[in-house]
Amino acid sequence: MASKLSSMSLVRDLADQIIAAHSKDDLCLPIPSYSIISPPPKIDNEHASDHYELAATIAAIQMGFIERDAKVLGKAWSRMAHQDGGFNPSHWPSRPEHFDLLPWTRSMNPEAFLECPKHLGLYAIMPDADWVKRMVEAELPTVQLRFKPTDPKNYGEIKKQIAQSVEAAAGSNTLLFINDFWQEAIEAGAYGVHLGQEDMELADLEAIRAAGLRLGLSTHGYAEMVYADRFCPSYIAMGAVFPTQLKQMETAPQGLGRLYKYTQLMDHYPLVAIGGIDESSIHAVAQSGVGSVAVVRAISGSSDPKAAVKRLQELMKT
Repeated sequence: MASKLSSMSLVRDLADQIIAAHSKDDLCLPIPSYSIISPPPKIDNEHASDHYELAATIAAIQMGFIERDAKVLGKAWSRMAHQDGGFNPSHWPSRPEHFDLLPWTRSMNPEAFLECPKHLGLYAIMPDADWVKRMVEAELPTVQLRFKPTDPKNYGEIKKQIAQSVEAAAGSNTLLFINDFWQEAIEAGAYGVHLGQEDMELADLEAIRAAGLRLGLSTHGYAEMVYADRFCPSYIAMGAVFPTQLKQMETAPQGLGRLYKYTQLMDHYPLVAIGGIDESSIHAVAQSGVGSVAVVRAISGSSDPKAAVKRLQELMKT
């Protein structure tokens, strides 16, 4: 019993060291309230590889990381300690090998999706083909059609919106991604498709790959980034950085501190920061190293969208 208490005391001490070392890194979020319906995270003492994994998992939970992200971080801390010659609380796992990400380059992976530019620039997410056309005319580098039909079974309207968007982008320097409707995007010959984590399970990724479309995937933390890496997409979107009312999010806004850590880890991908970004925050977001920043209302809610595009692009410059 004394040995077990001593062991847990060591784990507690290591966790406290991690929290103290990173208390000013803007990584902490409020710990959610727990209930019978939403119980606290489980710490797997029996199957943890060592004290470092347990300590880092506990530290991550206290810093407000959701359970699956805390577990991924715990394993990453353990790998980092063993690979880098010992435990150092001021370090933070930031290399692909810490997270057991795929060791091969895109050119070596036969399942990789086609490449897109590392720097996709200002990325506008627009509700219909008319808006897509306006963004093409504003010479925006990247645009996504996120069309939400009032009737999800109105395939005629969905196809029409996608076809008009593809036509608007044809012959321009604007890259067009279609949100969700991958089958219609293939039929219309779009440049790429953007999918959320829930959509990945339903979409035929092989059909998207075979058709030569680029694939962008949404992620909301470490666990989803590690999962997305298995598919070697064309780009990875990370967010929500700030609060947004456009989409109901299961995870809390991640903030700049976490975005900077995510960008450091996933730098081998083209990266898109997304979620609640506007003129007041876009420069700080771009400073994280992402090659693209996605906005919605910062353009669509502007009285002069074309001027907003120009202003946002200026603010992105680092």
